[in-house]
Amino acid sequence: MNSPELQVTRRDGVVQVVFHRPERRNAFTSAMYAAMRDLCEELREDTATRVLVLRGSGGKAFAAGNEISDFLDRDVVAYEESIRELLVALFELPQVTIAAVEGACVGGGLAVATHCDLRVCTANARFGYPIARTLGNALSASIVYRCASVFGESLTREMLMTSRLVSADRAYGVGAVLGVVEDLDAEIDDLVDGLLQASGVTLRATKSQLAARAALLEAEPDSDPALLTEVYGGPDFAEGVRAFLAKEKPGFAR
Repeated sequence: MNSPELQVTRRDGVVQVVFHRPERRNAFTSAMYAAMRDLCEELREDTATRVLVLRGSGGKAFAAGNEISDFLDRDVVAYEESIRELLVALFELPQVTIAAVEGACVGGGLAVATHCDLRVCTANARFGYPIARTLGNALSASIVYRCASVFGESLTREMLMTSRLVSADRAYGVGAVLGVVEDLDAEIDDLVDGLLQASGVTLRATKSQLAARAALLEAEPDSDPALLTEVYGGPDFAEGVRAFLAKEKPGFAR
């Protein structure tokens, strides 16, 4: 499971995953998503592991979206569906999952973080989906709904419509993160120690109940695949990818 871009360490009851592409602000590649999916499949049957911690390397980003070049020469809607399946697998893990956030947590990084059970961050953390000013694409409905469940509908609308990033303090104010800390390592160690001492029965039952609630409130509408096909096949996404790769400002249709 260890790779240069997805570093996995294990100790009694705990698995930690570090996204390690600091030169690209830990942007996710298709290979990283596949490796995370494999890990989720493994952990689903792992009764010895109690906690999964996800974090980015370098101190500047948890993960800054997806590697845009991965969108080229592939069925983008199918790619989005594969990411959604990974997020569902992460959300449904029996382990307590923690996103430890430093710096940018945007795009795919925010999708992963909101599908964790708990989030803790440093003061330099920023959260958002600035896609309206970058790629001109759209999120799967279930990802939007999950963000609204964690950050609230008003703040989710602000993220997506204004492309503004949400500060750590605002995220804490709406309960999206459980703390804004100076020493992330110490906070994670303390949090993990507490979880390892907690009743596994209580934790698993709570996760099951909340997953059932999410299934009712966050189910994708039947129209979502057609909507995504239209968006990804349209001129704005093509322009967004072109401009991103050319390091230019996109000129979207009005």
